[in-house]
Amino acid sequence: MKFYISTTGIKRVTISSSGSAVKGSLPTATASRRIPSRTVLPVVLVLGIALPFLFVRIAFLVLESAAACSSPLDCIGWRFFTGDDASMKLREELTGALVEATTGNVNEEQIESFNELVKDMTLKGHDIKAFAFKTKAMLLRMEHKVQSARQRESIFWHLASHGVPKSLHCLCLKLAEEYAVNSMARSLLPPPEYVSRLADPSFHHLVLLTDNVLAASVVVSSTIQNSANPGKLVFHIVTDKKTYTPMHAWFAINSLKSAVVEVKGLHQYDWSQEVNVGVKQMLEIHRLIWKHNYNNLNEEDFEYKGHKRYLEALSPSSLSLLNHLRIYIPELFPDLNKILFLDDDIVVQHDIASLLELDLKGKVVGAVVNSWCGDGCCPGRKYRDYLNFSHPIISSNFDHDRCAWLYGMNIFDIEAWRRTNITATYHQWLELSLKSGLALWHPGVLPPSLIAFEGHVHPIDPSWHVAGLGYQSTEIHQEILEDAAVIHFSGPAKPWLEIGFPEVRSIWNKYVSFSNKYIRECRLMG
Repeated sequence: MKFYISTTGIKRVTISSSGSAVKGSLPTATASRRIPSRTVLPVVLVLGIALPFLFVRIAFLVLESAAACSSPLDCIGWRFFTGDDASMKLREELTGALVEATTGNVNEEQIESFNELVKDMTLKGHDIKAFAFKTKAMLLRMEHKVQSARQRESIFWHLASHGVPKSLHCLCLKLAEEYAVNSMARSLLPPPEYVSRLADPSFHHLVLLTDNVLAASVVVSSTIQNSANPGKLVFHIVTDKKTYTPMHAWFAINSLKSAVVEVKGLHQYDWSQEVNVGVKQMLEIHRLIWKHNYNNLNEEDFEYKGHKRYLEALSPSSLSLLNHLRIYIPELFPDLNKILFLDDDIVVQHDIASLLELDLKGKVVGAVVNSWCGDGCCPGRKYRDYLNFSHPIISSNFDHDRCAWLYGMNIFDIEAWRRTNITATYHQWLELSLKSGLALWHPGVLPPSLIAFEGHVHPIDPSWHVAGLGYQSTEIHQEILEDAAVIHFSGPAKPWLEIGFPEVRSIWNKYVSFSNKYIRECRLMG
């Protein structure tokens, strides 16, 4: 018998016998049994999507049922259709247990990791409430550890900001040695032909009070490079006796062809007895305020976000003579009528001639009060961050929510200063603080200055002075930094320290003379 089957389906069957000459043909149904491909493809796609989901759902239900059923397979069918209700019930029980749980109720051994928690629950077969108690206790302990670590980090960060880098110390030593052996390093500053400019009101006078040679060089270099007329600039640098020789040597060796630089040490001033007594009293009261705050510092003061304020207030800069001598600028420069005061941690990015020619409208100081960040946002901090508003003398005279003006780049009308006798007002408040138990303000230079200059501040455009580049939380847009005439690295992370932020340190580095042999020898980082 033979079968003949065509490739397109069974359309005809022919049966024949090898032993017979008779051939028979049987017509059969020609309908095909093949399933069309357009039907198979959607079915495969649906199964490909549904099967993984079904597998995950069954696996989840098996795991979920393990705690409630003796055999997971016994519960799969019931949980497959009613799993949502069971999950909701489980969630409610867990939430209630977590709310009820407190660390005081956990008398067992402390569990330090999630793996230990799972192992403990598996071995001892605890219920959901015990699980909640242990979980909450573990999370609270971990949260406390994280907060403690952040506080220690902040403390170490501020301690690092108080030190003098080895490279800066090296630079001062090499420059002091150069001053001793090199007559050029001892040459007069300024040269005799430029001495007349020191008191000439037609020139622009800029003042720095600093003991940081490298920082002073950056301030002077950035100001000159970005000035439209550097020949009009006269820099007055005041430093202490220790730093006088290296500071003088640096500007004597690296002479400036256009601007004039005067370097003067505090030991070279011949002040009256009255001024000397006033300076000593001022420093002593500030030391007592610092000591009072230090002795009353509690561990709880570091348990909230404001703890950084205490660290900054208790920094050595709060007792710096050069910082506190700002209030004696009229005595430091008796022949000048108007100056631009600059901190040593600033960089000048644009020409500041128009700022020096600004009319203060009878006010003593021109400073940034409003901010680039919009209404209700202060450029620095508020009065409540500096003054003690729990004291009635402060609360009755000042608004705690008022923005404090920025110190570090200010125009001073010294004639108006003398006329309003700001320095005497400053001393009156120091004495009042002494009589009030040293509790009127936090340690620092700015708090008593805010009080002494009250009503004598002329606000200037915020683009003149952008501060806060030494704080971790500062977020300033690149366009604002580029437009700012002066950027200020106020805060612990100074650009010459290792903790300085690389993203803004590059702005400061542009004005560091890394080709200078002393800077190369001392390996100042770029």
